[in-house]
Amino acid sequence: MRTRGAAIQDRSGGLFEPDVLLPGQFFSFFRKEAGFDRERRLMLAVLEDAIDCFQKYAHTNDLRGKQLFAESYEWIMSPDKRWLFSFENICQIVDMNPDYIRQGLHRWRDDRAQAPVVPPSPVQEGAQAH
Repeated sequence: MRTRGAAIQDRSGGLFEPDVLLPGQFFSFFRKEAGFDRERRLMLAVLEDAIDCFQKYAHTNDLRGKQLFAESYEWIMSPDKRWLFSFENICQIVDMNPDYIRQGLHRWRDDRAQAPVVPPSPVQEGAQAH
């Protein structure tokens, strides 16, 4: 039979032993974005693709291009925040201002629509023929 003092020592010994924890494990717990980097990169890729479709097909006459533009335009201009991958939520997560991006895209589109179409010069056409 053990004495009361021996029982207390057995139980308290584990309290003061160091935990085995790597520094990376310790600091990753305190990082704001721990385990969130891949999701952010995916969201940034979705945003980049939508802006690319917007710019690439803004002034197209191609039926498929018009459809891609309409989809990207609708997504970018939507104020909906209910869906995780909405434009508003993605902008918030990647620290971008959605209204600033919208204004920039509208300005870009208006500037391109007003820009005169410059036909290639004869020198450029001759260089392309070779």
